[in-house]
Amino acid sequence: MSDQTYSMDYPVSWEELHRNARTLSLRLLDKGPWKGLIVITRGGLVPAAILAREMDIRLIDTVCVTSYKSADDSATQSLQGELQILKRVEGDGEGMLLIDDLVDTGTTARCVREMLPKAHFATIYAKPAGVPLVDTFITEVSQDTWIRFPWDMEYTFSTPLAERK
Repeated sequence: MSDQTYSMDYPVSWEELHRNARTLSLRLLDKGPWKGLIVITRGGLVPAAILAREMDIRLIDTVCVTSYKSADDSATQSLQGELQILKRVEGDGEGMLLIDDLVDTGTTARCVREMLPKAHFATIYAKPAGVPLVDTFITEVSQDTWIRFPWDMEYTFSTPLAERK
């Protein structure tokens, strides 16, 4: 497993995610036409649903990959471990958009890029180690930032800053 530590949190709201996915759609529409989407599960599923609607794309397939494991007992952060491909797609990706929520260390991106070298890879968020592997993204965040997506969070009490140690 990676020994990556995260010193910053970047919580993403549903509204922010939707706005950024629509912005990504606008950028990708100008680069088309596209035959369809290939979505990297699970992170790419929500952004892909928004892109599919905004770009009027009906052909959607998935590449199913897992690499993140819980970093601690609370499961509030994860570490990237061994990559496992659970499902592939046919072809080389020509004319297709490859969608994920973010490109982080580039481990998943490298693997999927090898499978689909002709696909246009787009993410909403990108970290410096992954930027060279993605064709289009919206927001760059530092490598030591843990992005907290809205589907990974729930509302709960927050201790005031003055009371925290």
